[in-house]
Amino acid sequence: MYSWLWRKLPGKRWLKVIQSLILIGLLLALLYLQVFPWLNTVLYPEPQSGL
Repeated sequence: MYSWLWRKLPGKRWLKVIQSLILIGLLLALLYLQVFPWLNTVLYPEPQSGL
């Protein structure tokens, strides 16, 4: 998978490194802002008050 991504990125080696770091940052931001909060609500639901 990584070699496929490396071949698909345009430019020379230093540009590919920068693009790879940006993609990793975007992936981490997506996980941190969207996936992990959703997963937290699925795994640990809020207790219902029995009023």
